[in-house]
Amino acid sequence: MISILVNESSLKIEQTTRLSQLQTQHKPDADLLIVNGFPAKPDYQLCQGDQVVMIKRGEIPSAEQLEALMMARHTPGVHALISKSCVGIAGAGGLGSNIAIALARVGIGKLIIADFDLVEPSNLNRQQYFIDQIGQPKVAALKENLQRINPYVEIETFMGRIDPQNLRQIFAGVDVMVEAFDAPDQKAMLTAAHLQQAAECPLVAASGMAGYESSNSITTQKNRNNFYLIGDQQNAAQPGQGLMAPRVSIAAGHQANAVLRLLLGEEPA
Repeated sequence: MISILVNESSLKIEQTTRLSQLQTQHKPDADLLIVNGFPAKPDYQLCQGDQVVMIKRGEIPSAEQLEALMMARHTPGVHALISKSCVGIAGAGGLGSNIAIALARVGIGKLIIADFDLVEPSNLNRQQYFIDQIGQPKVAALKENLQRINPYVEIETFMGRIDPQNLRQIFAGVDVMVEAFDAPDQKAMLTAAHLQQAAECPLVAASGMAGYESSNSITTQKNRNNFYLIGDQQNAAQPGQGLMAPRVSIAAGHQANAVLRLLLGEEPA
């Protein structure tokens, strides 16, 4: 006999069991069979420790099953680590809203998100909001959207301006801090305050993602111990060169992946 997980429940099966046999016995109407994070063929012979998820398209899973199904495509072992982690995001605009959604989709345990602004029409060209959320506080609208994606992420919000005096209190206990402001003065303030007050906590910041320059010019660099800077460090938003979804999303993806690597004990750069 061998032990496997089927939709997150432990099960003992015969060593010669194939995936098709397991499907027949436990979920014959499944449309998608995933083993260890990847789609598998029905004739796959199951092995000790395999993690199997069987999904019927269109079926609404129970609360217990939903998290397992969402995490089914992850690299094995990732979720066990990141589900216990807390990440702080200063800013819920083009960078922050995209970063938060990426981290929610990978199953981060807790997000602390701070911003003082409201959703306005001009935000919709690059930020993760909807037209019916115009006028809402960004932190409230983003929390609503994140909960629709993954209701198992704990989300704490702060609506107000961040300054050196309240920074540590708002983001107390985070494992990684993310700078996601638009304005250069706010970026500089948060970076300086964090590196002075909480240098032991990694900071992932961004600078230079405006316009439609080459995607490949956006990189992740380690500037000093526990400080990582994403962007091209040149193309800031200015008249005639605005912030648009493609490059902002690329920079946000770099930031989210840097956070993920830090939480998993890897260097982002």
